[in-house]
Amino acid sequence: MRGDVTSGLTGLRGLLSRRFSVAPMMEWTDRPCRSFHRLLTRRALLYTEMLTTGAVLRGDRKRLLQFDAAQHPVALQLGGCEPDALAEAARIGEDFGYDEINLNCGCPSDRVQEGRFGACLMAEPALVAKSVERMKSVVGVPVTVKCRIGIDDQEPAQSLFAFASAVREAGADALVVHARKAWLKGLSPRENRDMPPLDYPLVHRLKQAHPDFEILINGGIASVEQAREELEHVDGAMMGRAAYQEPWRLLAVDPVLFGEAAPFPSVKDAALAFVPSIERELAAGVRLHAITRHMLGLFRAVPGARGFRRHLATEGVRPDAGVNVLIEALAMVADGVTDAGTLAA
Repeated sequence: MRGDVTSGLTGLRGLLSRRFSVAPMMEWTDRPCRSFHRLLTRRALLYTEMLTTGAVLRGDRKRLLQFDAAQHPVALQLGGCEPDALAEAARIGEDFGYDEINLNCGCPSDRVQEGRFGACLMAEPALVAKSVERMKSVVGVPVTVKCRIGIDDQEPAQSLFAFASAVREAGADALVVHARKAWLKGLSPRENRDMPPLDYPLVHRLKQAHPDFEILINGGIASVEQAREELEHVDGAMMGRAAYQEPWRLLAVDPVLFGEAAPFPSVKDAALAFVPSIERELAAGVRLHAITRHMLGLFRAVPGARGFRRHLATEGVRPDAGVNVLIEALAMVADGVTDAGTLAA
């Protein structure tokens, strides 16, 4: 399996940087989404959706875990609370070629609370530390953790710092902090993405307290320029919904944050380059809409953008829709308008 999925992996792993990443998002950052995002930025670290240990250990591993080697660098995010199960799932993830294993300690949904994982693990730093130790003992790739600044009645200045110390001592390679509390009682998962106030200064102070521990900030990062500003305080910035809903922003990542040329001169060129990947997905039985839904926000204030969205939304959902639907939609968009040099803000 490793040889099939990770051709050329040794060289690609050397490119892993957490300076900028696209957040793991349930039902969003699936395989087609990551393939498309990779055409917009070579350097961003991409993440899978969260996969539970149960799904990895007992589910259809090929369907869940296999990915195109062109997606590197890409991290597998796991959800679970059993150290041994997490270690086995991490080992499987490494065998499939993932560049990093990340433990979710930030999701506030009812389902993950019932399974005693996600954000509720903020209350069990010792268990998280044990899980990190077990994963580190069986894989050679980095093991990282993603968390909130606290949950419910926890005092963030205490809970976050204690949690960070525990995972660092356990050997975690980095900590991604969503700079909001998660209210497990009283707020829905959607409300938990917006209503608790952001506290960037707290995450900045955490980095000051751990100068030699890699700290990344997440939550409310709405532009590449904002990400660059945060890099004055922390080691990396993670963009979530803005990267998904407005993927055109990602074309600025490589030039603005890494001083490298963007993969394509415009987002339209990147979209056209996505056609061969779409054809492979269609041949594997994936419906066109399941792929092109990730592209609906690709154009902003560009002549023809509304027609582009309308055509994908109406024609792309047909059972027999083929790649020609995307090509027709792209033909409605003006050429040479949205390019890498104008997308930072």
